[in-house]
Amino acid sequence: MPTRHDIRNVAIVAHVDHGKTTIVDAMLKQAGAFAAHQQLDDRMMDSNDLEREKGITILAKNTAVKYHPKDGGAPITINIIDTPGHADFGGEVERGLSMVDAVVLLVDASEGPLPQTRFVLRKALQQRKPVILCINKTDRPDSRIDEVVNETYDLFLDLDADEDQIEFPIVYACGRDGIASLTKPENGTVPADSDSLEPFFSAILEHVPAPVYDEEAPLQAHVTNLDADNFLGRIALLRVEQGELRKGQTVAWIKRDGTISNVRITELMMTEALTRKPAEVAGPGDICAVAGIPDIMIGETLADPENPIALPLITVDQPAISMTIGTNTSPLVGRGGTGKGADAKSAVKQRKVTARQVKDRLDRELIGNVSLRVLDTERPDAWEVQGRGELALAILVEQMRREGFELTIGKPQVVTKEVDGKTHEPVERLTVDVPEEHMGAVTQLMGVRKGRMDNMSNHGSGWVRMEFVVPSRGLIGFRTEFLTNTRGTGIAHSIHEGHEPWFGTLTTRNNGSLVADRAGAVTAFAMTNLQERGVLFTDPGTEVYEGMIVGENSRSDDMDVNITKEKKLTNMRSASADSFEAIVPPRKLSLEQSLEFCRDDECVEVTPEAVRIRKVILDQNARGRASSRAKNG
Repeated sequence: MPTRHDIRNVAIVAHVDHGKTTIVDAMLKQAGAFAAHQQLDDRMMDSNDLEREKGITILAKNTAVKYHPKDGGAPITINIIDTPGHADFGGEVERGLSMVDAVVLLVDASEGPLPQTRFVLRKALQQRKPVILCINKTDRPDSRIDEVVNETYDLFLDLDADEDQIEFPIVYACGRDGIASLTKPENGTVPADSDSLEPFFSAILEHVPAPVYDEEAPLQAHVTNLDADNFLGRIALLRVEQGELRKGQTVAWIKRDGTISNVRITELMMTEALTRKPAEVAGPGDICAVAGIPDIMIGETLADPENPIALPLITVDQPAISMTIGTNTSPLVGRGGTGKGADAKSAVKQRKVTARQVKDRLDRELIGNVSLRVLDTERPDAWEVQGRGELALAILVEQMRREGFELTIGKPQVVTKEVDGKTHEPVERLTVDVPEEHMGAVTQLMGVRKGRMDNMSNHGSGWVRMEFVVPSRGLIGFRTEFLTNTRGTGIAHSIHEGHEPWFGTLTTRNNGSLVADRAGAVTAFAMTNLQERGVLFTDPGTEVYEGMIVGENSRSDDMDVNITKEKKLTNMRSASADSFEAIVPPRKLSLEQSLEFCRDDECVEVTPEAVRIRKVILDQNARGRASSRAKNG
C-alpha cells in the first residue's frame, strides 16, 4: 500500500507531572518553530488558565514540528498530541490516541510507572499502537534508571502486551535541558553523549509507522476534537484517513445517528507549531481543522458524497462520579462577594443565575467533552452531571464560576450499576508513596475507607509504596485527611479499576458542622467564644445566613451557633476595659476541599467571589423535623 513518508503522528502519554509538556516545548524550540526574538513561556502547550495554575494538562492539544533530517533529506512533519496525564480526563486521552500511529510513553526516572502511566498505556496497547519508552528527568538526584526500566517491563507484562509491543526502544532524556540519548547515563546525570533531542527525533522517525492509505479509497476523515473561533464559528479537528480534503469542497457529513447530509468546507487549516495556518488540501494521515459545519460533533465522519462510508464512533469509559449542579438558591444569590449588592453593581449585572443559563452552559460542555453526561432530576433547576472523577467535575465547576455563574453543588456520589441483580460500585486502584513513619497512619486511614492492600514495596530509601483497591466513595474527601496525616509528605494517585459489589456504609467524616442560626455579619467577639468549639471557616465581617456552615464541630453532631453576636456595651463596661484574646486564623477551604467536606445533607454554594458550604434545608426547625423523620423511618 502507498505510504506517506513525509509525516508522522505520535502522542506523548505519561503520568501527571512527568514532563510531557516540557519535552514538547523543547522539541518545538529545537525544530526551529520560533523566531530568535520571540518571547517564550514555559509549558507553552498549557494555554488554559486552570492548566497553568494547577500545573496539569486538562485538554488534549496538537502541535506540529517540521523536522529537518541531518542527512539533508526532505523535511518531515511530526504531529504531536500532548495528552492529559490524569485519569479523570481519560476522554481526552482516548480521542488523542485515535489520531496517532504510535505512542511515546514518558516515565519519571525516579518515580517510575504510576497509576496514570498504567491507564494511558493500557489504552495504547488496546489500540495496538507501537510504543517508544522515554525515561525522563535522568538528572534527578534520586533517579534509579535500571529499576524504572524493569518496572516498565513488568507493567507491559501485567497489561498482556504481545511480543512486538514489548520490544520497545528506550530513549533517556532530560526534557528541561532539551537533551536525549539512546545510551543509558549514570543515575542523577544528564546524558553526556548528546547536546540536543536529535536521538529522540531519530527514534520517532524510525519507530513511528508512516501513515498508509489506499489510492482508490473514497474520502474518510474522523472528527476527534472541537474548537471555536469568534470569526469562523465551530472548528472541527480531524484526521484524514483516506482520500483528500480540499477547501471549498462539498463532503458527506455522517452524523452519530447515521443520517447523512452534504456540507461545504468553508475553511481548511493545518497546524504549524502553536498556530493554525490556512491550507488548500489535506491528504491521508494529515491532522487538520475545518470550519463551516456549525453542528458537527466528536466521533462523526466526513466522507465522499458519492460513496459515504462511516468510521467507527469514539467510545470512552463510563462515568464513575456524579454531582448535582443547579442554580444558586441561597439568600445571597446575585449579591456579590460581600453580600452587599451596592458594592458590586457592575459585577452583579454580569451574574448568570437562571436555570436556562446553567442548562445552556452544561449543554455547551457536552459538545466538546465526550466523557461527561448530563441527566435531568426531579427539580427543573438542577441536573445530575456524571464524569470520570471528582477532579474533572471540580474543574468544570471552577470554569463556570470564572464565567460568572452562581451554582449550588451537591455532594459527589458514585454512579452504581446492577450486575446479576446486585448493586456494584466503582473501585479505584490507589498507589501511595509515604515515608516509613507514616505507614501506620495511612493503613488505618484506608481501613476506615474499606481499602484492601494489594501490594507493598520498600525501595530502601526510607519510603514505602503501597497499593490499595478502594471504593471510589472512600476517596471522596480522602486527599485532605491524607496530607494532614502524612504532614504533607505523602503522594497518592488513583485510577479506575472496574466495579465490585457494594462495600456497605462508609463513615469518613467523624466531626459535625457549626451552622449559623441567623443572618448577619460575623463578629470577632462571637468568633472568640466559638473557636474552642471547633475550627472556623469565616473571617470577621463575612456575611452569613441561617443554615450556612461556618466551621467544623469538634464533636460528631451538628451545632447551631450565633456567630453574629455583638458585645453589648453598658455604663458598667467600657470598650477599652477588655482582655483581648487572639482569634485563631480561620481555615480557608478551596472548591475541591469544600466538596470533600460535604455530608449528604449539605451542599456547596459557588459564586465568582466566594465558596460557601450550607445545609440543603436552611431553616433550623425544618431541618430538625426532617432528621427526626429520617431516624423514625
